[in-house]
Amino acid sequence: MINLKKVSADDRELLFNLNQKYLYEMTNFYDDALDEKGILYYGYFDAYFTDPLRSAYLILNDDDLCGFLMLHPYSYFGGPTDHVLAEFTVFPMYRRQRLAAETVKLLFDTFPGRWEIKYNEKNTAAKSFWNKCTQCYKPEQITYSDTETVLVFRVDQTAVSPGHPADNAG
Repeated sequence: MINLKKVSADDRELLFNLNQKYLYEMTNFYDDALDEKGILYYGYFDAYFTDPLRSAYLILNDDDLCGFLMLHPYSYFGGPTDHVLAEFTVFPMYRRQRLAAETVKLLFDTFPGRWEIKYNEKNTAAKSFWNKCTQCYKPEQITYSDTETVLVFRVDQTAVSPGHPADNAG
């Protein structure tokens, strides 16, 4: 069973290490370089521990740590939004077990409102996953950059149900 555990200050080093692994995986789609210490820069990392509107969650499958996600309310376009999914990953050894889809269902059940989710067009797995998970919300697809698309949609509290679209995703 999937659970979300809010990251606390005590989890800072854990989140940093997990995020580094995720950022390294994302170098398949972005041209980010390592610094002189072998670290991939993530400009907003500290804000997840100082900005009360930002939050990060560990994704647990029963007691197994299988991923993490990071949320904030700051729209890519400057308009009103409730939730922006900044980062989301299920670790490779847990993929293809429907854990990502279960996590998205839990996420939308827990946080209704206006959402923005960005993906890189070169990341075909993410593109397919996010389009499938959000299709019933009829997201507006907005080109954000040459390689990025943002899905903008609303999840209503009453729309969240056992027949959630994530049930049929990845």
